Amino acid sequence: MTPRLRRLLAGSAVLTGILMVLGVYTAAAGAGLTCAGRWPFCDGFLGLFPANWGSFIEWFHRLVAMITGFVILGTTIKAWREGVSKRVRYALVVATAILPFQIVLGALTVTEYEWVILTAHYVVATSIFTAVVAAAAWGLSDRGIPRTADAVKLALVGMPIMLVLAPHMFVSFGPLTQTIYYVVGLATYGSLVAATLWASTAHGAQADSYGRLKYALAPASGIVVALLIAGRQVYLPSLQLAHLGGTLIALVLVVGATVIVRSGLPVPQTGVRNDAD
Repeated sequence: MTPRLRRLLAGSAVLTGILMVLGVYTAAAGAGLTCAGRWPFCDGFLGLFPANWGSFIEWFHRLVAMITGFVILGTTIKAWREGVSKRVRYALVVATAILPFQIVLGALTVTEYEWVILTAHYVVATSIFTAVVAAAAWGLSDRGIPRTADAVKLALVGMPIMLVLAPHMFVSFGPLTQTIYYVVGLATYGSLVAATLWASTAHGAQADSYGRLKYALAPASGIVVALLIAGRQVYLPSLQLAHLGGTLIALVLVVGATVIVRSGLPVPQTGVRNDAD
């Protein structure tokens, strides 16, 4: 795999995460209802540019979405041209294939703006993010295992922040708080997915130790992504408590993974094949 493709994989994952955070802020600030409720046009000059700050937020979100889509598409094409690992290529194909659905849902969030559509929009966005993160993790798998401990440490930093910022529990869950929550949450989720996939590349004598780590990381990543998807729909006290409970469980799992890491993992084998199926 060429260095350029590695950068594209990493860039696609980061850019997708940024786009999702922009989407959260756009919805939380009520900017999704601007641009005169039109899509793909806006409310400014010739319907192509924003007329005020609110519509600028929505317009900028659309611009970043367009750029992100083209970056993912370009990364997918380059991955196939280079003939890299099947799992890298197929993960990118999944991300590219569901992009049209995300575009349609994005339009509906402007013209309809119903919670079902908003939730579906975020679920599809999360699916794209997961696929791109997986592609990036697999693309870097030949150098990934040494970084597994770092990814676990990042998750260990993120989980307490997610606990403190849990929706409507300890602080006001306004636009700024939601933005910070999802920045931290997506970084935590991405690190858990990457660490899980990197741990899965262990072979031989390493498999047992990294396998135990994987069994803590995989459920933690599943819980965190569920928390992110449900986070913007948490209003009732019972749902708030359930969300807080899920966060605590994920935190315990990440702490467990940290204990496994600190107990000492075997030195990873070098030269792990990057073209594995």
